[in-house]
Amino acid sequence: MNASADNPATAGHDLIIIGAGVVGLASAYAAARRGRSVLLVDRNAGPALGTSFANGAQLSYAYTDAMAGPATWGQLPEMAFGRNGPFRTRWSADPGFMRWGLAFLRQANGGGLHKNTLATLELALESRSAMQALLQRHPIDFEHVVSGKLHLYPTLEGTQGAAAMIALKRTYGVQQRLVDAAEAVAIEPALSGAPWLAGAVYSPEEEAGDPYRFSQGLLDVLQRQYNVQADFDFDTQSLQRKQGQWQLQARDGRQAQAPQVLVCAGIDSAALLRPLRVRVPLMAIKGYSFTAPLGANAPQVSITDTKRKLVFCRLGDRIRVAGLADLNDWNPAPEPARLAQLVAMARASLPEAADYDHIESSWAGLRPVTPWSSPIIRDLGDGLGCNIGHGMLGWTLAMGSGERAITQLLGTP
Repeated sequence: MNASADNPATAGHDLIIIGAGVVGLASAYAAARRGRSVLLVDRNAGPALGTSFANGAQLSYAYTDAMAGPATWGQLPEMAFGRNGPFRTRWSADPGFMRWGLAFLRQANGGGLHKNTLATLELALESRSAMQALLQRHPIDFEHVVSGKLHLYPTLEGTQGAAAMIALKRTYGVQQRLVDAAEAVAIEPALSGAPWLAGAVYSPEEEAGDPYRFSQGLLDVLQRQYNVQADFDFDTQSLQRKQGQWQLQARDGRQAQAPQVLVCAGIDSAALLRPLRVRVPLMAIKGYSFTAPLGANAPQVSITDTKRKLVFCRLGDRIRVAGLADLNDWNPAPEPARLAQLVAMARASLPEAADYDHIESSWAGLRPVTPWSSPIIRDLGDGLGCNIGHGMLGWTLAMGSGERAITQLLGTP
């Protein structure tokens, strides 16, 4: 049930979680499963209406490669000055923008790439286990499938470069292998319409599912079977510690309090924490997606086109296509020109994957990215914690990061 302004949920909770996206909901489940009473607050009218709403839908447990690595230096001109490709940067004199950029470049080396990729991989594998445990207990319907994934490369050099990352992850039990173009087409016949394909990385255990439907289903479970309440349209204006309690003030005057608070507010988290002298290096990287009916030759396997930085993910009788990365763009409203560009790139990649003339919906979201591409999951003291900065992998990492965050905050497994 939703608390209203006339009947605010102000007391009686062990924990308040700020943010009811997929990360906040996963964290609420981790806390409620441990017997805690939880209040979820979110500035939107319902769950998962921000970055969790229509992202790429792939559960990429094996593909956790960090953004920054040796190849970043060759990509810098496109990232910094490109206007018509997958990357775009809004330049700013803001010191926070410059600090984040320099911190990102400090990670752009082989050691940083390996360290950050493996740190995220460990969390991803925890997340897969946590998702499996959740679904065994609560079989939520969100078009979940083990579809496998193909990372497509337009050159043989690209596939050879991926070999080192496959070897790096193999010790963690990750199932990936290099395939040539012919084997990729045998795995996914829809790729017969991609003459530009030179080879691919095949990850047979990768999964997919609709994050919005998952979030709706998980919230229903939390409200019906656990001690969890949700208060939507609660736009948190301030967060203060008073008399052993954390007190939240919403912009409309509503209040809520609890002895513990976990911030899971995505890109808005930095502004919430700054007055408490907690600074977190988050950068908004705006991404886009559209959802359309299946085309005449739609893939069953999830596809990532590394040339155009696109993902194709089948969701029942629809297909989700996501891509683009607009660095330092903090406006969540979709730009029609960028959406048109995304559609054009998808047509060029897999012309029969979707019914591009009958797109059902389109979306843009602000992905909160750290310089090292792994989330910040931290106990900040005095009953305050954060679970933020999941970047492009929030859907993938949500269940594992929820478990980690609550274990840290409560001090108990």
